[in-house]
Amino acid sequence: MITFKRFINFRTILLLLTFFCFVSCNNEATGGSETPSTTPPSATLLESFGNLTDSDFMGRIVDMQNNAVSGAMVQIGNSTTDTDINGVFIIRNAQVYEKFAFIKVEKAGFLHGSRSVVPTAGINKVEIMLLPQTVTQTVSSGTDATVSLSNGAAVNLSGSYSNSDGSDYTGNVQVTLHLLNPTDEDMQQQMPGMLLAENLQNEARMLETLGMLAVELRSETGETLNLSEGTTATLTVPLDPETLAGAPNEIPLWYFDEDNGYWIEEGSATLQGTNYVGTVSHFSFWNCDIPTEYVNICLNISDANNTPLSNIRVKIESEFNGTGYGYTNSSGEVCGIIPANQVLNLQYYLHNICNNIEIPNSSETVGPFSQDTTLNIVLDAPEVEEYLETITGVFNTCNGDAIVNGYVEGRIEGGIAFYSLVTDGMFEINVLNCNENASISITGYDYDTLQSTGEINYTLTSPETNLGTLSACNSIEEFIQYSIDNGETLYFFDNINVTFGPDENPPSLNVYGSSDGNAQYCFYLYGLLDTTYPNYEGLYSNIDWGSTAAGFNLNECQSISNDNNFIEYNLSSFGSAIGEYIDLNFGGAYEDFEGVTHTISGSIHVKRDN
Repeated sequence: MITFKRFINFRTILLLLTFFCFVSCNNEATGGSETPSTTPPSATLLESFGNLTDSDFMGRIVDMQNNAVSGAMVQIGNSTTDTDINGVFIIRNAQVYEKFAFIKVEKAGFLHGSRSVVPTAGINKVEIMLLPQTVTQTVSSGTDATVSLSNGAAVNLSGSYSNSDGSDYTGNVQVTLHLLNPTDEDMQQQMPGMLLAENLQNEARMLETLGMLAVELRSETGETLNLSEGTTATLTVPLDPETLAGAPNEIPLWYFDEDNGYWIEEGSATLQGTNYVGTVSHFSFWNCDIPTEYVNICLNISDANNTPLSNIRVKIESEFNGTGYGYTNSSGEVCGIIPANQVLNLQYYLHNICNNIEIPNSSETVGPFSQDTTLNIVLDAPEVEEYLETITGVFNTCNGDAIVNGYVEGRIEGGIAFYSLVTDGMFEINVLNCNENASISITGYDYDTLQSTGEINYTLTSPETNLGTLSACNSIEEFIQYSIDNGETLYFFDNINVTFGPDENPPSLNVYGSSDGNAQYCFYLYGLLDTTYPNYEGLYSNIDWGSTAAGFNLNECQSISNDNNFIEYNLSSFGSAIGEYIDLNFGGAYEDFEGVTHTISGSIHVKRDN
């Protein structure tokens, strides 16, 4: 997929999707609160979507620290599944449209996530970053209130609220507010759907966003609320200085339809100083956008020998609509939407593992295009052949049967992870690598049985490496994983103990893990739970050892001090009974006992022992 982004002195445009980190085609984002009841797409929009078809999807769900989110429910059409310990999901033969597919994600402790993509014939890979369901402020019904963020985003509420069935609600209201700035690097991963919209005339349009705001209302017990019928709220959306110069005095407002996966025009906002201010009658993600006509484009990229090139970063520049980018999938294909009737400049880069090295003599001008277009691109450059690696292998169960629903995770020289789907026990990965005789770590996962090969290390034998037969014989029921300074990920699968103290004030949670029972290689998390959170689930900060405030402490085994400790913890699931799962993600910066600053990120998926 292709995303567009305008940088300094330009307005920002984000088209379609972001992309899966390494072997990729399509990508991800997040949703907001409840929208009003929706109707099926209009005939005009359905026509732009094409016919129904079946497509395969593989993706990864992460939090804002890029930690895996396990146990998230993913839905594509009528097909659903849950993410595994790596936050990975696989859905085959999902019924979608030829030019439109909508992926929805739900997980306790997070706002709804979603991504809309233009599917390809190969494996569609997506990555969705979930936003934490963190309460910004609690207000009371019957009273006017303004809830604001430090960045200037705000919502003014009249105090009249309704339950999901339309009945009046009285009591405290927990308000969650999130601003998405189009100049932020992670916006493409966090925004819902893609920037495809339906205007007031029921016409399909592509959007140029100047800012998005999500507002979610919940009762103290966690039920979704909305504005009472006939009442409104006022939104304030601050503009980034990079987008302010070209901002119109009045701009259409668009809300995200969480049932259909695109934006719908409703109302407008006016420029007041450095903010857009508008009135809305319900909550979802709201978007200040300029609409424009678009066409679909697909690029098929290969080398001089007609070998498809995966993981090529494609950059598209438009004089009026900024810069877009995307990554080719395993078939060398990348698709997206582009502004119609504009000349575009294309550039091709090697993946991040090669520090985005531009391929020489790879720039060209194409367009304008007034209709959907497919281009075949041949990159005839020595650098392509020099860096191209092919990794193959066989992946079986412990009994020797071919795995039919699994994937392989790989890292070259401990770098960015890439994922490849296994088909009938076979896998083939095409990557670009800048280091001769580099080492690669491979882990195979049987998605159906939750068994893995464990991590296996190899040395690449350029240009092709055959890994032989891998066997998934390690059962995965619980795990603790973390990485310090983006280094090697450490795992604990065994010797895990979880203790819950419900009668303490406040209730406590202890999670301990060791490697083969060796205390020298250990993990220890201590926490005090917030009884005001539904089922204790929510966002926590670091606490000092001996504190009586709610929060978590992670220091004994990782040399983490409490000085300048900015680690945050998201307890997304807390099993209500013995044997049920506790899921927690953590990440942030800290100092060790020598005063040296580090970062840490990790996740916990463990069963309650008491």
